Amino acid sequence: MWHLDKREGLPVYQQISELILSTVKSGELLPGDKLPAERKMAAQLGVNRSTVVHALEELEDMGWIVRKQGSGSFIAEGKWGVTSAARTDWKRYLEQNAFSKTEPFIEDMKQLLRNGGDQLIDGYTGELPLELIPSFEIPSLTWKQFLEEEQQDDFGYFPLRESICRMTAEEYGFSLQKETLLITSGAQQALFMILQVLLRAGDSVAIEDPSFLYALPVFQAAGIRLYGVPMDHEGIDLEQLEQTMRQHRVKMVMVNPSFQNPTGKVMGRARREKLVQLCQSYQIPIIEDDVFGQLRQIPSEQIPPLKKLDPDNVLYIGSLSKILGSTTKIGWLSAPLSVNRQIAEARKIMDFSLSIFPQVLANIALNDLNFYERLTDLKQEIKNRGTAICDILNELEGWTVKAPQGGFYVWATFSKGNLKQHEWQYFLKEGLLVAPSFLFSAYKNSIRINFSRIPKEQQSLFREKMERITEQLLANRKK
Repeated sequence: MWHLDKREGLPVYQQISELILSTVKSGELLPGDKLPAERKMAAQLGVNRSTVVHALEELEDMGWIVRKQGSGSFIAEGKWGVTSAARTDWKRYLEQNAFSKTEPFIEDMKQLLRNGGDQLIDGYTGELPLELIPSFEIPSLTWKQFLEEEQQDDFGYFPLRESICRMTAEEYGFSLQKETLLITSGAQQALFMILQVLLRAGDSVAIEDPSFLYALPVFQAAGIRLYGVPMDHEGIDLEQLEQTMRQHRVKMVMVNPSFQNPTGKVMGRARREKLVQLCQSYQIPIIEDDVFGQLRQIPSEQIPPLKKLDPDNVLYIGSLSKILGSTTKIGWLSAPLSVNRQIAEARKIMDFSLSIFPQVLANIALNDLNFYERLTDLKQEIKNRGTAICDILNELEGWTVKAPQGGFYVWATFSKGNLKQHEWQYFLKEGLLVAPSFLFSAYKNSIRINFSRIPKEQQSLFREKMERITEQLLANRKK
């Protein structure tokens, strides 16, 4: 009975599950019968015990067997001694869900965040702390006024689109077309809709390496192949990019040229112009993520958006969530009218409704007389916190870091080699939450820190925690 003819292309544990099911269906095993012990079955089948355990777990999830601790595994019985009907193997379906695959390190950090505590430092969460988000006066609005707001079409709230275009003109000196600007529920919705409308499963996309895009499950869920392109001191390496474009028939290039996430690198104007020319020559569109554009510490003339350099071939994603808070969920996509029209139609079909409430509130903020004054104050406070954290890191042996020129992330690299799995746990034990580099790439020697979340009163504690972690890392390398 317990003989396995191993077949290629089917996992061994599934073959064992099928073998057991066949004995039930043939009547060799009856409801209530006990299966051989796991070790004995593994020996008879010539497999590891863990493989047998995996198979039994699958059968238990499907309702075919019952496992009793200390007693063994039995063929399931119904109320009248009849085998229970097999249940759908939901576990197998759920294993295919790209959105459910969470890194254990992230789960541990989330647990620490839930527990809180005065000694916890959160340099991981990707948004401004509440105390830094600018506050704006909201005029008296009745519920009826919201309901009667008729200035929204499939592209979003028209007054907000006008305000965003005006802001872009003031800050960057170029005009977006308000008639074609598409408001989205955050920058990630814009990215998701681009994948759904413009790409198909199996298409190749080139991104920077490392990149926050590497951590997003939407690409895997859509069946998109990501190819990381190495960076130098100012962003994506164009020679490597061209090689990748040729080798993998790249359909899109997605970049974050200003204050790149996670490294904070800034692509210079000359590099931007060459990137645009390269993609034009291959007729490949560029997706430009500029969500940190409003938090720059350098003049806008030095970092013109790629969209300004090539209005027709660049899809430009912006966001207000980085300065107004993630709950605002306001992003936008500037693209040719034909593209945004199809994306808006697809969004309607998917019923991804766009609430008028955050759009009206965001428009109120952008038109506040004190908006730019408060934005300037915000950038100054972020700069102060970033400088303080970089000074601390630069004083520690083994760490290299470059002061950011915008955004609120700093990328610190441990120059003594990769961090082993157990060494990442040092950060958790210290209650210092950071984003490890393996979330963004295959690199395992760097950390991303949201320094905006470390106020002056926590900076000495940050120093103490980093000193203890570094001491342990250095001691390990002397063994």
